[in-house]
Amino acid sequence: MLAVCAAATSAQAQDASVINNQIQLGDLFSTQTLNVVEVDEGVGAETTATGNGVVAGADGVDLSITSNQTMAGSAQAVTTVNATTSMGDSSQINTTALGNTADVSITQATVTGVLTQIATASPNVTAQGYVEAETASAGDLGVATTAISNSASLTLTNGSAGVRFNQSSAADVLADGGAVAQYVSGTADISGVAAGNSVALVGTETSAARIAVSQTNSSGLVQASQFTAYGNAQTAYTTATAAGNTVGAANEGPLLDVASNQYNEAYVRAQAESSAWQFGEGAATAYAVGNAVLAGDTGEAVVLDNVQLNTGGGVEAIASFAGNEGYDGYSRATAVGNDATAYSCSACTGSMTVSNAQTNGADVGATSTTSVTAGRLINSPSTAIGNNASFYVTRPGS
Repeated sequence: MLAVCAAATSAQAQDASVINNQIQLGDLFSTQTLNVVEVDEGVGAETTATGNGVVAGADGVDLSITSNQTMAGSAQAVTTVNATTSMGDSSQINTTALGNTADVSITQATVTGVLTQIATASPNVTAQGYVEAETASAGDLGVATTAISNSASLTLTNGSAGVRFNQSSAADVLADGGAVAQYVSGTADISGVAAGNSVALVGTETSAARIAVSQTNSSGLVQASQFTAYGNAQTAYTTATAAGNTVGAANEGPLLDVASNQYNEAYVRAQAESSAWQFGEGAATAYAVGNAVLAGDTGEAVVLDNVQLNTGGGVEAIASFAGNEGYDGYSRATAVGNDATAYSCSACTGSMTVSNAQTNGADVGATSTTSVTAGRLINSPSTAIGNNASFYVTRPGS
C-alpha cells in the first residue's frame, strides 16, 4: 500500500504531483480463525487481502496524479469464527479482498489526473466470512464480506476535480459467507458485496467535479452469496449485492459532470437466504446488476452522459426467508441488466442534462420466496428489469 499526503504550509506552497506504477504478479492469501467459548463485550475480526493499493491526498494544495495498477495474481481473504457459548454484546467480522484499490482525496484545492486499473490476468478475487455459532448466543452481530476486482474512490471537501478512471477486469469475483447462531438478542446484519469494477465519488461543502469513467468487465462470474440460520433472532438482515460495473457519484456544489461507459459480459449473481425458527423481523435482500451508474448533485447542475452494454452470462437475484413463528418476514429480489439514475436539487435552482444509451442482451431473472408458518406480516417482492433509467429534479429531503 502506497500512501501520499500533501498539505499547504505557506502562501508559496507548491502543487503536488504523484506518479504511481504498481504490478502484482503473485497470489495473496489472508486467513484468520477465531475459536471463542465465551466473551462479554464482543468479537472483532478484520481480514484483508489487497493486490495493489494507493492512497493520495492534499489539503490546500493542488494535486495531479497518474496511477497505473496491474493485478495478475489472485487475492483471497477468509475469516472463520467458531463460537460455542457466547459472542458477547456486540461483534463485527469484516473480510475484504481487493485486486487494485486507489483512494484520492482533496480539501480546498483541485485534483486532476488519470487512474488506470487492470486485472485482466487475475484469476479471481475472493472474500469469505463465516460465523459458526450453532450453540452460542450473541447481542448484535455484524458480518461484512466484500470482494472487488478494481476499486477507486474520490473524496472532495470544498474542492474541485477533473479525473479520468479506466478499469478493466477479467477476474472472477466472489463474496461468500453467512452466519449460524442459536440466539441473537439484538440485530444480526450479514452482508456481502461483490463487484468487478467500482468507482465512487463524494463531494461536500460546495465542491465541483467532472469525471470520465470507462469500465470493462469480461470475467465469467461476479457473485455475492450470503446464508444465515438462527434458532431465535430479534432482528435478522441478510443482504447480497453483486454488480459487474458500478459508478456512484454524489456531490454538494455547483457542478457534477459524469461521463460513463460500461461494458459487462459476466454472469452476475446475488443470493441471500435466511431462516429462523423464531423471529421478530427477518429479511433477505438480493440485488444484482450488470451495469449501474448514479449521478446526484444537491447544487446547481448535474450532467450525465451514459452508455451501458450488458451481455453474456446474465443477471440473477435470489432471495428467500423461512420462519416458523414470529412477526415480520421479508424477501426481496431485484435483478437489472442496466441501471442509470440521476438527480438534481430544484430548491438550489438545479438543472439536469442527460444523454442515456442502454443495451441489454442478457437474460435477467429474479426469484423471491418467503415462507412463514405463523407470523404477522410477510412480503416477497421480485423484480427483473432489462434496462432501467430514473432522472428527476427534487427538493432536498423529499
